[in-house]
Amino acid sequence: MHGFPDTAHTWRHLMPALAERGYRAVAPFLRGYAPTEVTDVFEVGALVADANALHEELGGDENAVIIGHDWGAYPVYGTTDRFRRSVALALPPTTWLLDHFFGYEQLKRSFYVFLFQTQLAETAAAMPGFLDGLWADWSPGYDATDDLAFLRTSLGDPANLAAAIGYYRAMLGTTPSTGRFSTEQAAANQGPDGPILYLHGGRDGCIGADLVRDVELPEGSHAEIIEDAGHFLHLERPDVVNARILDWLAK
Repeated sequence: MHGFPDTAHTWRHLMPALAERGYRAVAPFLRGYAPTEVTDVFEVGALVADANALHEELGGDENAVIIGHDWGAYPVYGTTDRFRRSVALALPPTTWLLDHFFGYEQLKRSFYVFLFQTQLAETAAAMPGFLDGLWADWSPGYDATDDLAFLRTSLGDPANLAAAIGYYRAMLGTTPSTGRFSTEQAAANQGPDGPILYLHGGRDGCIGADLVRDVELPEGSHAEIIEDAGHFLHLERPDVVNARILDWLAK
């Protein structure tokens, strides 16, 4: 499960490695990201429901695993009881994040979250260089040319871009909850109830690594900072990240 501003192509290094180990690797586009349909619901609980539905639709069993980055980590946290192994990247559990979010430095990094609550959001995000700038700030030194090309295809239509921004509006309550996914929402907010692998880039410009160095996770979990990587650590250091994930899934 990918995050923002990204696409399913973000897993192009990990998926072949999973397939080599015998997994059937599937990377969906999050709802609202082309080529998926644009719906009117972008709550975290909806992402959890989507992950559960995909697990069933694809014939998943007790051996299935789930991996998520950024926004894609929310459905990971809400489904640990369903999957044999779970992996989250670059976004700690909600309760931990909220307890450590409101420092000055982190609020500066998260300016876009508050911008996205306003009527200027779509205009600003569509300006040349805005999403490019987020990638450059979040993963310093990484060449995101290919990723940005994929992103322009996925969010190039104003309706798709508005959908991606819609997640942030739902998160802070600017868009009222529908109540349709309250159970799934509660599961995601509660956080993982089973062991999880958590990886975070040491140079992450989106969520500072200092916020998660002592992240609290369920017993049996493992958390690690990948020092020479930013927010998109699985793209910057696929050799290291793939190895950590494959080792975790093999346990």
